[in-house]
Amino acid sequence: MGFYFYTACCFLVIFSQASTAIDTLSQLDSLTDGMTLVSGDGSFQLGFFSPGSSKNRYLGIWYNNIPMQTVVWVANRVNPINDSTGLLKIQSNGKILLQVQNTTAVWCTNLTARVENPVLQLLDSGNLVVRDGKDSEPENYLWQSFDYPSDTMLPGMKIGIDLRTGLHRRLAAWKNWDDPSPGDLTYGVELEGTPEMVLRKGSEKFYRSGLWNGDGFSGTPNLRSNPIFDYDFVWNENEVYYIYSLKNKSVMSRFVLNQTQSVRQRYTWNPETQTWKLFSIMPSDYCDRSGLCGPNGDCDNNKLPACQCLKGFRPKWLERWNSSDWSDGCIHSKPLNCKSGDGFIRIGKVKTPDTTNSWVNKTMNLKECRAKCLRNCSCMAYTNLYVTRGGSGCAVWYGDLLDIKQFQSDGQDLYIRVSASEAERKKKAKVKLAIILGTVIAALLGFLLIVCYILRSRRKLKDEVKDKNLNDREDKDENEDMELAVFEFDTIAQATDSFSFNNKLGQGGFGPVYKGTLGNGQEIAVKRLSKSSGQGLHEFKNEVKLIAKLQHRNLVRLLGCCMQRDERILVYEYMPNRSLDLFIFDQTRHTVLTWSKRFQIICGIARGLLYLHQDSRFWHGKNFWRRSSRSQYQ
Repeated sequence: MGFYFYTACCFLVIFSQASTAIDTLSQLDSLTDGMTLVSGDGSFQLGFFSPGSSKNRYLGIWYNNIPMQTVVWVANRVNPINDSTGLLKIQSNGKILLQVQNTTAVWCTNLTARVENPVLQLLDSGNLVVRDGKDSEPENYLWQSFDYPSDTMLPGMKIGIDLRTGLHRRLAAWKNWDDPSPGDLTYGVELEGTPEMVLRKGSEKFYRSGLWNGDGFSGTPNLRSNPIFDYDFVWNENEVYYIYSLKNKSVMSRFVLNQTQSVRQRYTWNPETQTWKLFSIMPSDYCDRSGLCGPNGDCDNNKLPACQCLKGFRPKWLERWNSSDWSDGCIHSKPLNCKSGDGFIRIGKVKTPDTTNSWVNKTMNLKECRAKCLRNCSCMAYTNLYVTRGGSGCAVWYGDLLDIKQFQSDGQDLYIRVSASEAERKKKAKVKLAIILGTVIAALLGFLLIVCYILRSRRKLKDEVKDKNLNDREDKDENEDMELAVFEFDTIAQATDSFSFNNKLGQGGFGPVYKGTLGNGQEIAVKRLSKSSGQGLHEFKNEVKLIAKLQHRNLVRLLGCCMQRDERILVYEYMPNRSLDLFIFDQTRHTVLTWSKRFQIICGIARGLLYLHQDSRFWHGKNFWRRSSRSQYQ
């Protein structure tokens, strides 16, 4: 019983220590081969490993929750351990020490600080840090592995230079899959001239990012809109560095240098296939090779050959250039004359030249930048430093322009120095092209307008014919139901001598009245309604029908109407312009009428007059026509 109790107690003590120190190592603890530290969220693991087919042991950090071991950091890259006696511990001064057989140091940090309670901790970001356990600010790191990267860059890691301390963070590829010692492929910030990211193979500049323009690197304009990560380039008086962060924290993404292929590769983890998927690669194409086309050359993957001379330049040695030896590059087609004045031509959508011999100003505008470049005979190109918010700042290049790449979209504008005559020729060519394009566009627009006019006219004519046929049918149907004669306009015009002034009987508020004679000799009175009367055809027809039904033997009789050529014409029988009393009582001079009979006749005439088409008429709802008349026809 005592044995089992002792065993259980030992297990609880060991388990308790392991559970409380899973991601942290104190100065009282040590880590031996076979033991590991695991970050709080389980993303990363620290321990000893052997790469590939090698039997050597290294202290490193790798992803913990994926089946394949993917190492992201190695401590003793140049000093492998030949057996399993490796031991990791942290000293009282915060110094990390990696020993073999607890005696020989194979790797250590150079930290010397006063620390009350130094601890070594593996963070969820994959960063191994030393901090003071009693410090209330847990991010006050005394040392961190992110400052000494291997071949892999993780989110939150800085690649660049601390200008205050001189610390230079750069990546170095493994020599091969079995050997994590630094190869000759490196990646980091270079400060010569204007800062930019450079991939070197030994001393050779193999790939560079191009100028940082505020929105991204000019050499990779398409990466800004990617769905995986955001990135930034910080450049101030304290430090210069590149950094990236993941848009989705659940995604695993890293970029690593590949010594074998001499490239920088970015991978994302695919949980479905349980593999790393290649997301991007740099250099990505033939024209990403630094300086491929020589001085003043422009590399374009969409042309054959890819290397072309910049505008205003020609091959320095044509024979070599034609044999695809572009190393000597290009020279100006016409020599510059700085004293008498040079000019500039613009090339668009390019990766900016190598910044080794460049100068920048963050406050100048583009006009000031041009003047700055023009005053210096060695200045060969200029552009805005930043392209955001319409462009700002100034960047100029001196001497030969190296490593320019042409894009089909995105990219940046660059203004290149050429002779004044060359600039003028380009300007004239642009003006000529603009004139030609303007003429062609104007001709096309004119042709389109003519076609549209013809089509519209034909459609309008077709609609008019259709409407006319419809109206004719409606007129025919309605005319048959008018109960009155419908006169032709020409008949009335002929009867009134084309509405002659001599035939005019009077003028009412809604139009003049003319005397006329039909072909059969019948005299008529014609009232021609004004077109400004506001009366529509439908209303006119209704009114004519109503007047026709109100005919009275004691009223002037309505003979008919005319509705052709947008005219509204009423045709009455003609009577001499005598008094109404005579008209009434000449008819009855031999008849004795009582006053009551006379009153009935007068009332009948008055009611009829209400419906005659005279001045100021209104017909709506319960309203009645109101009349004022000067004569029977007015």
